Amino acid sequence: MKGMVILISGRGSNMQALVEAGLPVAAVISNRADAAGLAYAVGRGIATAVVAHRDYATREAFDAALAQAIDGFRPDLVALAGFMRILTDSFVLRYQGRMLNIHHSLLPAFSGLDTHARALAAGVKLHGCTVHFVTAELDHGPIVIQAAVPVLPDDDEAQLAARVLAQEHRIYPRAARWFLEGNLVVENGLVRVKGDHPQQLYAP
Repeated sequence: MKGMVILISGRGSNMQALVEAGLPVAAVISNRADAAGLAYAVGRGIATAVVAHRDYATREAFDAALAQAIDGFRPDLVALAGFMRILTDSFVLRYQGRMLNIHHSLLPAFSGLDTHARALAAGVKLHGCTVHFVTAELDHGPIVIQAAVPVLPDDDEAQLAARVLAQEHRIYPRAARWFLEGNLVVENGLVRVKGDHPQQLYAP
């Protein structure tokens, strides 16, 4: 199986899920030196690096330095796991077709921030998470897999977020494994998986 680099900005719970799934992680890179997930990676013997965005005057300069750090590990896949930076078009193009992101909504619904609060305010009865290929349009790109959870009458934002996060930890390793094993096919903006693998999960 080929290798991957994971980008984080904080605790990296999805990064931990990827590591604990036994996937080949070459490195974990953060834009913040105080990201809690870096200590976890070090503890697991995984190479780490910090490319601090505050050290660069422009997004383009930061992205160029980040790309240089990533390419030093020669990954086949770049996985965004709570990486809180908007990437430039040139950076996205550089890793087109080999960069995945996980978003805590059922895209294309509730792209962007505050997804759980917005879902509650909208009164939706299903919420969830999506793994997708990264494109220049924020929180868009071909969808690999989604998991849906019920929105319960007494849910608050924290309860709903916890229920969704549990499903993120299920589907992200699955999507990354499919990619690394060469089982994802993108045709006309749609993703299919070779073999009999469901691309949707429903949690009670």
